[in-house]
Amino acid sequence: MNDYQHYSPSAAFGASVEKGGDMWTLILVRHLRHSPEKVWRALTDRAHVRQWAPFDVEGDLEKVGSTVKLTWVGRPQPIETKVTRVDFPEHLEFGDIRWQLERNAEGGTRLTLWHAIDRRFISWGAAGWHIGIDSLDWLLAGHPIGRVAGADAMKFEGWQRLNLEYAKQFGMEPPKTQPQPKPRQNSDAK
Repeated sequence: MNDYQHYSPSAAFGASVEKGGDMWTLILVRHLRHSPEKVWRALTDRAHVRQWAPFDVEGDLEKVGSTVKLTWVGRPQPIETKVTRVDFPEHLEFGDIRWQLERNAEGGTRLTLWHAIDRRFISWGAAGWHIGIDSLDWLLAGHPIGRVAGADAMKFEGWQRLNLEYAKQFGMEPPKTQPQPKPRQNSDAK
């Protein structure tokens, strides 16, 4: 259940892309008022992930080498990938997603996400992660708004606005159609 009727995302900010080939890397930086240890738990605990992330996790995200299944919202088939880096509470890496957590002077966290995304849908990814990290922040503050992902996100006015803003920021046209599912290789290769 989502309770985001009182939530309106900020304007697009803190994002950049590394361009190269068909897959571009989205880099999103946020400053959260919560400690790295608290943010880490929300990134790795399946019950927490289910409340804010665009996927569910089956497996242990805190053990290097473990195989985890990510089931993205709206996609019935889970994707198997490996956890490749775990440095509590600073670095977490699995598949094509990498997180870095840095303690700031106020005791909060500078959170950086790197995510490889099909270049045609990079603005969608930026809008989705923007809202996802906002949902994470609200959850950690004790005011969960629920996950806004998949088809629900695309119907959300805030997501639509962010999609346009990030597309403009990245110097591209926003995608017009839903991406067609295509078989994914195990995303462990970098």
